[in-house]
Amino acid sequence: MTSTMGEPSSPHLASHRHCTERIQSAWPEFRIKRVQRLEQQRRLGTAHEKVAENILEDLFTTVLDWPLANFNNQVDFADIVLTDHGIKWLIVEVKRPDSLTWSRRAVRSALDQALRYAAEQKVRTIAVSDGEMLYTANIADGGLKDRIFVRLSDPEPPLALWWLSVQGIWRDIDPSEDAALRFLPEEPVAPTLNTDCASPGDVLLHPKYKLPAQCFAYVGSFAKTGTWKLPYLLADGTIDTKRLPKAVQCILSNYRGAKVGGIPEEAIPGTLGRLAQAARHAGHMPPEACNPAPVYRQLAIALEQLGIASVGN
Repeated sequence: MTSTMGEPSSPHLASHRHCTERIQSAWPEFRIKRVQRLEQQRRLGTAHEKVAENILEDLFTTVLDWPLANFNNQVDFADIVLTDHGIKWLIVEVKRPDSLTWSRRAVRSALDQALRYAAEQKVRTIAVSDGEMLYTANIADGGLKDRIFVRLSDPEPPLALWWLSVQGIWRDIDPSEDAALRFLPEEPVAPTLNTDCASPGDVLLHPKYKLPAQCFAYVGSFAKTGTWKLPYLLADGTIDTKRLPKAVQCILSNYRGAKVGGIPEEAIPGTLGRLAQAARHAGHMPPEACNPAPVYRQLAIALEQLGIASVGN
């Protein structure tokens, strides 16, 4: 199996083998040090964002292979930026310990901040973390493509961290890897003292819809609201059941055009995939839906033609 960049699949790379051996070797000590860093939270009931930043510094420079000199703090408002030979590869938005782990909504808010900084600094990979969870994604096709999602408290070393190593960060992710945020609940399942969500001034909103970028099915540039097309989520990240079918129809009614409402044709599959995932989550897509509306039957046909009928499964 080969990647789209012509490199062999990760398990066959010597750099992959060396990196996973390093992850396995360093993971026990990392877990011990992480617990020590979080002692402040246990003792005082709260911990500053800096604690999570220190945990991530340990992760990237001891478990992974990033030199400490390439671990950059506070670069043009981005909490962490990883560089190699002066090139920025990853922007990480950091929140207080346990402020993201139990809420997909809080993760989306942090992602909106990271997306804004990434657009300004022209970086294609972003991450959010609170020292417990780490979610990373590539910016592609007018949206986000999952990279990895791991819990930093796991007793077993998460070998998927390879994709964030110096030799792994620039490679296309193996499509078999599953990093979807569906593993997090929509609402917090446990109370937390550190919600630490982004303030309104930290998140760029569309001037007409008053929504952040992730509420749109297609985003040409996360720094330019004029390129945000087809709102389909509400401000809290839940599905907008009124706008969702309209967003689907806006594409399908003019699908064969070179551009559809300002969306390049090459971005249509990814945009439809995002809309289909929302429709499936809402129970509107066949075959799960007993009597799906015509727009969703049309969407299923389009996905099958594009070879992405399994999106969201």
